[in-house]
Amino acid sequence: MGQSSGWRLLAADFVMSFMWVWSSVLIKVFVYRFLVFGHHDLDGEILRHALAVAVMFFFAFLGKVTIGGAYNPLTVLASSISGDFSNFIFTIGARIPAQVLGSIVGVRLILDTFPDIGRGPQLKVDIHQGALTEGCLTFAIVIISLGLSRKIPPGSFFMKTWISSLSKVTLHVLGSDLTGGCMNPASVLGWAYARGDHITKEHIQVYWMAPIQGTLLAVWSFRLLSPPQKEDDEKTKAKKLD
Repeated sequence: MGQSSGWRLLAADFVMSFMWVWSSVLIKVFVYRFLVFGHHDLDGEILRHALAVAVMFFFAFLGKVTIGGAYNPLTVLASSISGDFSNFIFTIGARIPAQVLGSIVGVRLILDTFPDIGRGPQLKVDIHQGALTEGCLTFAIVIISLGLSRKIPPGSFFMKTWISSLSKVTLHVLGSDLTGGCMNPASVLGWAYARGDHITKEHIQVYWMAPIQGTLLAVWSFRLLSPPQKEDDEKTKAKKLD
């Protein structure tokens, strides 16, 4: 990776992470304050999730335009595991910190603009159940993402993004009453840093360790259950030779 492309990715990660934490807040402001829907109003919830899907399409487009920009550490971690060691070090040492910094700056500006907007995602169950929830949600979304990358052609942007967005929204709803259903350590850290509890045992284990473990397990499981096509072709050729 060239130096210019590296800096470009870091800038893209920072800006997209900044924008991502703002997107969820702006959706809530639009639905609950501007349109005055109740927090338990079914129509309001449907509209909020529909806007979330639209926002994910927008960020998928930004990722394509920036040639790899991302707002979620788990996304870049999953791809770096399969790459070379230098790419892995760049991801751990530079890209993920850039995403975390973008989220922190975004949340600080949000709280300055909307002081009463809330305190962000919080753990509502015990630490073990929370870690299991975030780990399982992460495992599921990483498996889905890897499957889409393998099975759907690269040119099928709409189909891939549509399935991925609906999957993320569904998993978010499933985990929202337990951990917030975040599946994004950087955005959670932004809110936790603002609250001052970003170094607590609960935050580290539930929103960092569990998702990272879920990501690693998903990548390894996918490799085991669905080996690359090249390996499949080599096995087929070997059988023919036998």
